[in-house]
Amino acid sequence: MTKPKIIITCAVTGGIHTPSMSPHLPITAEEIATAALEAREAGAAIVHLHARDPETGRPDQSPDRFEPFLKVIKQRSDVVINITTGGSPQMSVEERLRPAATFQPEIASLNMGTMNFGFYPILDKIEDFKFDWEEDFIEGSRSRIFHNSFAEIEHVLRTCSASGTRFEVECYDIGHLYTLHHFVGRGLIEPPFFVQSVFGILGGIGAHPEDVAHMRRTADRLFGDDYHWSVLGAGRHQMPVALQSLLLGGNMRVGLEDSLFANRGELATSNAQQVRIARELAESLGFEIATPDEARAMLNLKGADRVEF
Repeated sequence: MTKPKIIITCAVTGGIHTPSMSPHLPITAEEIATAALEAREAGAAIVHLHARDPETGRPDQSPDRFEPFLKVIKQRSDVVINITTGGSPQMSVEERLRPAATFQPEIASLNMGTMNFGFYPILDKIEDFKFDWEEDFIEGSRSRIFHNSFAEIEHVLRTCSASGTRFEVECYDIGHLYTLHHFVGRGLIEPPFFVQSVFGILGGIGAHPEDVAHMRRTADRLFGDDYHWSVLGAGRHQMPVALQSLLLGGNMRVGLEDSLFANRGELATSNAQQVRIARELAESLGFEIATPDEARAMLNLKGADRVEF
């Protein structure tokens, strides 16, 4: 049997890590575009994109922040562009949705449940902050709720589906798979589903091998052959979880949104560095890496000619 090709997604900046955590975190539109293009060259078929205020590095979901790098990436690469609807836990769902609704990408992320999303333990590792907003933002995750109600999820599904945008469905716990199954049953999302299982976030499922296997077994039972499975491991869990995904027939997501490191105690100098590590891992096991067009075919995406940027 021919082994399936592996889709590598690269999440280049995210909305959780702050500038004081790494000097290599892309902040400006130019830095985000460069990071995405380098990730594509390294082997990523999909780039998952957030935007930031170029002066402070704070997460920013204004469409005006997205437009400059979206156009550059599209003009200079064939990579699949995935726009977040997750944004930042501080934002309303309407605010988080605005860029995907405006630019109508081939694919957008969609979180499948309200949850605690804690990253306040990072405070113990940071001595100095570059910007005033960072410390309060990190500490606030101790009490902040990441809001994704059934009504809000349905709103994102209906809004994005109307323009042919499909979804990277982010599932941080087993219950999120059942929420996806609920919306499948209501006909609000159609196969093939791209299920991104998230491991190691404080408030979600852990990153133990049994947790990863449990998520895979449950998704198999609920969705059968109608989905493609991918994983992301937060922080130090990034590559161990990616390896287990490969062994279980899945895909993988890397990038500085999910982990700032290349090896234990060694900051990654770029997103492309993490993509190369992931690619080498997959190829060492005999897998081939999917191109963007192969990923489009696997996920039944509408094509880059039907986006609004």
